[in-house]
Amino acid sequence: MFIAIRGEKSDGHSFIPKAIAQGAAAVVCEELPQTLQEGVTYAKVANTHEAAAFIAHNFYGEPSLKIKLVGVTGTNGKTTIATVLFKLFSQLGYHCGLLSTVQNQIGNEIVPATHTTPDAVSLNALLKRMVDEGCTHVFMECSSHAIHQHRITGLHFTGALFSNITHDHLDYHKTFDEYIRVKKSFFDNLGGDAFAISNLDDKRGTVMLQNTPAKKYYYSLKTLADFKGKILENALTGLVMTVNDKEVHFRLIGEFNAYNLLAIYGAAVCLGEESNEVLRILSMLSGAEGRFDYVISKGQIMGIVDYAHTPDALENVLLTIKKLRKGYEQVITVVGCGGNRDKTKRPEMARLATELSDRAILTSDNPRFEDPAEILRDMEAGLNSAGRRKSVSIIDRKEAIKYAVEIAGKEDIILLAGKGHEKYQVINDEHLPFDDKAVLQEMFMLLGK
Repeated sequence: MFIAIRGEKSDGHSFIPKAIAQGAAAVVCEELPQTLQEGVTYAKVANTHEAAAFIAHNFYGEPSLKIKLVGVTGTNGKTTIATVLFKLFSQLGYHCGLLSTVQNQIGNEIVPATHTTPDAVSLNALLKRMVDEGCTHVFMECSSHAIHQHRITGLHFTGALFSNITHDHLDYHKTFDEYIRVKKSFFDNLGGDAFAISNLDDKRGTVMLQNTPAKKYYYSLKTLADFKGKILENALTGLVMTVNDKEVHFRLIGEFNAYNLLAIYGAAVCLGEESNEVLRILSMLSGAEGRFDYVISKGQIMGIVDYAHTPDALENVLLTIKKLRKGYEQVITVVGCGGNRDKTKRPEMARLATELSDRAILTSDNPRFEDPAEILRDMEAGLNSAGRRKSVSIIDRKEAIKYAVEIAGKEDIILLAGKGHEKYQVINDEHLPFDDKAVLQEMFMLLGK
C-alpha cells in the first residue's frame, strides 16, 4: 500500500506512478490521479496524514491498547517529565519504553531519535516492538507538530500531562492561538477512561482540560490542587520541597523542576503507584541530559548546559541561576537562535540574556540555511545601549565558548543555552559534530581553568 502524503518540501501524490511501478497494489490519496491503473485499488480520503495514523495503528495490531501509554505536551519540561517517568517506573520494576527528543529507549536499549515524535508509521512500529519486548508502560513527548500532523492520531493514551505553554514554533503554527488550539486538541481527543493532568499555575492550564472527557487533575506550587507542592529550599545541591505535605529532598534543581516533579508524581499516583515509594525513588533520580546539566571546573567555575531555546525557557534558567547564586559571581550566558525557525524570538532571547546576565555572548545555534551573521543581527536588534555594552557577538560557537571561559573567574557561572543534549551543529543540511558540554570541558582544560 502506498499512502500519498503532502509534506513541506514535496507532495507524495507525484510519486503515485512510481509506487505502482514498484508493485503498490493499493493507493491512499487526497486526490485521485487523472489516469487510474487497472488492478490497483484507490482510496480517496480527506487527510492522508490522519489516514496513515489509523492504518499504521491497525497494521501493527493496535499496540497502544496493549500498554499504558502516557503522553506529555507543553512548551518546556516535556523531555524531563517523560525521561524521569521512564526512570521512575523502571526503578519501580516495570519494563518501560521512552519516546523523547533526546532518545527513544526500550528498557536499556537506546534507539536514536530524529524528531520529538516519529512519523505515524515509525511510531506504531516502535510501539509494537515495545509491546513485543514486554513493555508495560511507555512515556512519550507529544510535540505540537506531531499533534497537528496526526502522528499520534488513533493512539489510545492512558494518561496525558500538560506542563506549560509559551512563545514557540510560531514559524510553523503562525499564531499563538493556533499553537494553543493544537495542544488542546490532544486533551480533547482523550478517552473517558484516561486521566489528564495540568499545571494550575499556567494561565492556560485549565483551558487545556476544559473539553476533555478524561478525568481531570491539577498540580500547583501556588494554590490548592490535587498535587500541591511548596519549595522550602532551592540550592545547587537540589530542591527541598513538600509534596502533598510530605517533605522530600530532590536532586533536580530550580523552580521549573519543582513543577516537573509535581507532574511526574501526579502521573505515578494516577497510574496506581504508592505515593511514599514514588517520592522515595524520585528523591534519588537525576533529570534528562542537557537539561540544567552542570560541571564544575578545577578552578571552581560552574558550567551549565541547557536546552533553553525559547525566551521563556531561557528566562526560567537564568532566574533559577539568579536564585541559586551567592551574589558576587559573574553570570556569563552563551546563546544563539536557530536558522529557518521562528524569527520573532531572536531579539527577545538577546534581550533576556543581557538583562539577566553580567555578560552575554551571542553566537550560532544550528544556523541551517540562514547566514549566521544575519541571525545575530536579528538578535542584536533587541538590545538597548546597556545590553550592547554587556554583550559581544562571536559567530563561531566554539570560539564563543572559549571566550566565555577566558573571561570567567573563580565561582563564576557560565550558561551554554540552546543546544543541551544535541551532539551536532546543523549548517545547511549537514549535521556537523558539536557537543556543548564536551567543548566546555575541553576549554577548561586548554585554558587551565
